Amino acid sequence: MFDTAEGPVRAVLVAVQLPDVDAVAFRSSVAELGRLARTLGVEVAGEVVQRRAALHPGTVLGKGKIAELRRMVGGGEAGEAGEGAEDGDEDEEQNEDGEEKEVGEAVRGEVQAVLVDHELTPSQARNLEKLTGVEVMDRTSVILEIFRRHSRSRAAKAQVEIVRLQYLVPRLREQGKGRDRQRGGIGGKGAGESSLELDRRKIRDRIAELGREIESMAEEQRTQRARRRDMSRVALCGYTNAGKSTLMRALTGSEVYVADKLFATLDTTVRTLVPPARPRILVSDTVGFIDKLPHGLVASFKSTLDETLEAGLLAHVVDASDPGFERQLQVTVEILDEIGAGEVPRMLIFNKVDRVGDGSSEEAARAALLARWPDAVVMSARREADVAALRERLIAFFARDLVEGEVLLPYDRQSLRGEIFAVCDVLEERYEDDGIHVRVRAHPSSLERLARLVAGTVSA
Repeated sequence: MFDTAEGPVRAVLVAVQLPDVDAVAFRSSVAELGRLARTLGVEVAGEVVQRRAALHPGTVLGKGKIAELRRMVGGGEAGEAGEGAEDGDEDEEQNEDGEEKEVGEAVRGEVQAVLVDHELTPSQARNLEKLTGVEVMDRTSVILEIFRRHSRSRAAKAQVEIVRLQYLVPRLREQGKGRDRQRGGIGGKGAGESSLELDRRKIRDRIAELGREIESMAEEQRTQRARRRDMSRVALCGYTNAGKSTLMRALTGSEVYVADKLFATLDTTVRTLVPPARPRILVSDTVGFIDKLPHGLVASFKSTLDETLEAGLLAHVVDASDPGFERQLQVTVEILDEIGAGEVPRMLIFNKVDRVGDGSSEEAARAALLARWPDAVVMSARREADVAALRERLIAFFARDLVEGEVLLPYDRQSLRGEIFAVCDVLEERYEDDGIHVRVRAHPSSLERLARLVAGTVSA
């Protein structure tokens, strides 16, 4: 993988529009690949796009576009793969307006990578590297590299490494000749494990080791979540860069990392809503989703996404200023269904409405969104009034399930006082001979658990 720390890296984007993808979704996907590249610190030097009935089995693109790509990067070998367009293959050498598309001569010799907006087979990647003479990365490997660089916690790093190793296994190839290893020990004869077999075994062992680490960390996370099980919890979820972390800061006053880049957040952060509500409401900021997110990443990050599954409310944040927000909304819904969160109550929040345009454009956009999604929240996380209104809606949502009850707290169990104030809205306290009678509003499950705590039948 190229290192942007060693100097500026420029890349050409490659994409094929297939018959089942409309033009708007296609351009949105290509633009998103450009944003992924910039998140890696890569400058986009140009694009090579083509409409085809199917990806070329050897090189993704047809021979005409391969020739254009080779001229743009200024290198590579001429080979059969470059001549590999089948009979009847239609290379469309025009742009979307039907005009001849100019070859990017200005970037010739200055490009260090080719980024492809599709998942490549090992042979396709190898053929493209031979033809262009530069490193080739598909969309999956770009996302994995971003996750690798942005991982901070031990759990996130282990989760990303597992998926990266799983991605690497089928792409391993023998390097050179005469690399077979001999069996050791007395009586060993003939060739033993080849370098390829040895590498694959090492990767399998490493994946198993990381899996055990993640399971142990997942147990710690389950213990932490168990302590919060009686609290009201809202999980911010949505497409990457929808403004979840900015909203998290605004709702909780926490110093979570915020950046205008994709996948700035990979670790779940849990903070208390401020000003504090009674009962306390916890807000969690989760990893963002993206179209064509590698399935392995979804599975690997399941322990992180469990915070979403156990929330009482999902705050589905959508970037209202993005032209492709409807597709992003759909992708998030599909992934939530995939991880089993489809039945969790959901509040739709259209964020960044202040970026739609001038005042009249913003008002028109707000009206249009509410006409289509009347129960949605349309706001900007940078406006205090909008954040305050959202806070009230969150409090009102959880208040629907509260009931009044009374907890008898013996004088020798005063250590439980903090627990009562954390999970209940305390209405009245009466000091009597048998203890403190606390009248509260809380969830029925919280009242039941407090009664067991006072009786000493369950630990705090």
